[in-house]
Amino acid sequence: MTAVQTKTVFITGASSGIGYATARLFQDKGWNVVATLRKPEQAETLAALPRVLCLPLDVNDRASIHAAVEKAIAHFGAIDVLVNNAGYGLMGAFETLDEAQIIRQFDTNVFGLMETCRAVLPHFRERKSGALVNVASMVGRVPLPLYSVYNASKWAVEGFTEGLVYELCPLGIGVKIIEPGAVNTAFFGRSADRDNRTGVSTYDQYSKAQFGVMDKTGPGGSSPEDAAKVIYRAANDSSQRLRYSVGTDARMLLLARRWLPETLFRAMIRMSLSEKAFNSVGKLLYKS
Repeated sequence: MTAVQTKTVFITGASSGIGYATARLFQDKGWNVVATLRKPEQAETLAALPRVLCLPLDVNDRASIHAAVEKAIAHFGAIDVLVNNAGYGLMGAFETLDEAQIIRQFDTNVFGLMETCRAVLPHFRERKSGALVNVASMVGRVPLPLYSVYNASKWAVEGFTEGLVYELCPLGIGVKIIEPGAVNTAFFGRSADRDNRTGVSTYDQYSKAQFGVMDKTGPGGSSPEDAAKVIYRAANDSSQRLRYSVGTDARMLLLARRWLPETLFRAMIRMSLSEKAFNSVGKLLYKS
């Protein structure tokens, strides 16, 4: 009897949060795991696990992407699933953000993701199999205030990934989008950028109030492990389903966006982000 080959997952942004939890889950399920991260020194815990290969990869460094993919294939023989998880969160009123911040936002969340796809897809095409799992966000379909540029980057991921369905599914390659709501990760800490680099102060009072409410959602949101379970399920789902939400907030807001008129939906978002309303109804969406 021919032995069944262990499958391999390739994950970007695996140093912490969703990426780290996803690497641990796939490893626990018996998969080979290629855990990539910008700083190899942060890989000590993952590197100690069996069937885990930790590689340096910065999605803003195109050469590092292709080098990591080549090393992964040479080490494990194949890649069965690509999880594009690496991301950067730029927050603040649009006028307070400078060109460098905006370019970094798209370089990381969009162009880096695209280049990682470009590096892996020839391998998938050659094997006539594989699954592409792109981690987008709830805000890829439910935009929030002070996230205008981040919203735009995740909308781009949504549109790019949905377009790939028509190109890749006929080749035997699965395509999936993950849409997390608030997740208790470093996104609200070191992974976020709120620097006002233009000096425009008009939005200061509004931003302070909104961020005060938003900062409560992360710690009360889903866990990275919750997101990892959804990613694992999507990676192993051979159906034509495209989108998978993570968290009660994502499910409820995506449903509201689908069924409510535009004006009513926007009014709901404004109200839900007021301090009083959040304290009253936040328990419905986030853990207290």
